[in-house]
Amino acid sequence: MKTPTSKPNAPALPDGQENYIRQKRKQRLAIFWSRILIFAAFLLLWQVSSELGWIDRFYFSSPAAIAQLFWNDIRDMSLLSHIGITLLESGVSFLLIIAVSLVAASFFWFHPSLGKMLEPFLIVLNSLPKSALAPLIIVWLGTGPRTIILCGMSVGVFGCILNLYQAFAQTDPERLKLIETLGGTKRQAFMKVVFPGNIPTFISLSKVNIGLALVGVIIGEFLAGRKGLGYLIIYGSQVFKLDMVILSIVILCVIAMLIYGLLNMLEKKIDYEL
Repeated sequence: MKTPTSKPNAPALPDGQENYIRQKRKQRLAIFWSRILIFAAFLLLWQVSSELGWIDRFYFSSPAAIAQLFWNDIRDMSLLSHIGITLLESGVSFLLIIAVSLVAASFFWFHPSLGKMLEPFLIVLNSLPKSALAPLIIVWLGTGPRTIILCGMSVGVFGCILNLYQAFAQTDPERLKLIETLGGTKRQAFMKVVFPGNIPTFISLSKVNIGLALVGVIIGEFLAGRKGLGYLIIYGSQVFKLDMVILSIVILCVIAMLIYGLLNMLEKKIDYEL
């Protein structure tokens, strides 16, 4: 009767590699807790400065006052509706930026002469201060969500088209030549080589453009909004409710941080699968 053999253990890592991994973990933990401590120290200093009169509470508020305002607005659901409006408009603007940029960059790759012809115009439009376009958009379309979404698009779409088209144009020519040698069409070259090879670039551009879409939506809400965090910032500054202004800015920072974190996780997952 054979005795069951124990499953061999995984080979141990060399001491140098284990020490390296351990140091990296300690470094990540140290960075994480350092950030937490810096943020906590900033809040504590802000609160103490407000309590002791080192700063004017009317202009700079305090963490406790902002937290109390946040809790009151959450209980009556008024703040959640403004956050939802801004998130919806930013999400739609972001999706439109990605969709329009992908279609335009793909079209320019299939027709490179047209891409070269229009590239200077895209560069000029991308260099133009986007806040200068917002009043024109308001005159053309009036106020409302449609105008705000278009303002959000205008901030990032031209740069995204340029960067994505340049990434497509710089695809490894040897791989494209191989597809052509094997009798593949240009469409097959795009689907098999160009687009899959630029997925990391696409994700990186998405990380940039979600922030730009949020910026553009806030600009649109400044000028044409009746709801949203941008509207709260303008309204709070007009009636000198600076607690509301600071709270809206803090919420925008949290939203931007969460969105960036989600896209960063997606990028790491795609890099791991690739």
